[in-house]
Amino acid sequence: QLMKKRCKMCNIKTRKEGTYMKFIVDKSFFEKVDNACFGVIIARNIDNTKPNSAIQEMLKNEVNEVAEKYKDVKVKELPEIVLYREAFKKVDINPNKFMCSIEALVSRTVKSQFVPNINTLVDLGNALSLKYNVPLGVHDIDKFAGDIELRFANENDTFIPFGSQEYDNPPAGELVYVSGNEVKTRKWAWRQGEKSKIDENIKNAFIPLDGFIENKEKILELQKEFVKILTEMGATCEVGFVDKDNNVFEF
Repeated sequence: QLMKKRCKMCNIKTRKEGTYMKFIVDKSFFEKVDNACFGVIIARNIDNTKPNSAIQEMLKNEVNEVAEKYKDVKVKELPEIVLYREAFKKVDINPNKFMCSIEALVSRTVKSQFVPNINTLVDLGNALSLKYNVPLGVHDIDKFAGDIELRFANENDTFIPFGSQEYDNPPAGELVYVSGNEVKTRKWAWRQGEKSKIDENIKNAFIPLDGFIENKEKILELQKEFVKILTEMGATCEVGFVDKDNNVFEF
């Protein structure tokens, strides 16, 4: 019997027994980046089939604010971006060649003053990423091949780039989000693949919020706001937190 405890205010469930999946961050990663931490959201019963005008407006407002706020600065020198650039270097990722997704998103926003509407869940993720200057991923749990891990790649791991049908093999030792041997995101928080593409059919999502002790409060605020909006959309959410002292979250 699955035992559940429900928060009446925010529709969050925490599972005490009957856990069936895990998010695991390899302990060897924390040996290199000991200040890293991850907010986690598990969202179920998502309805991503219809446009949401409020979220589209939210994204437009965040784009305008970011474009204006950072128009005269070098994005890569922003303190909140430097955190990710320095961490990338610690795991042998060149941030000049492979920008963290939040640096890439902010840079594109400043340059073009535009982020396209994709679908409700993607638009919401982009809006909140820009609001908090935090990278996040959205993954379809129903497409997982097993537990979801952040670990260093091995020779059996495969990846399909966006717009491709061909498998690629990330080099052994590259930091990846992976389920089974199917890589969901290469180079930590650089780029998701074709099989991680979020469309209108998604029902259940795994959403990691990548951060550090230095911006932990932002991570927790982002997690709280994301859950609030998802709950208002009718989803049921479960939350967790992972760091060097607790590298596994069961859901």
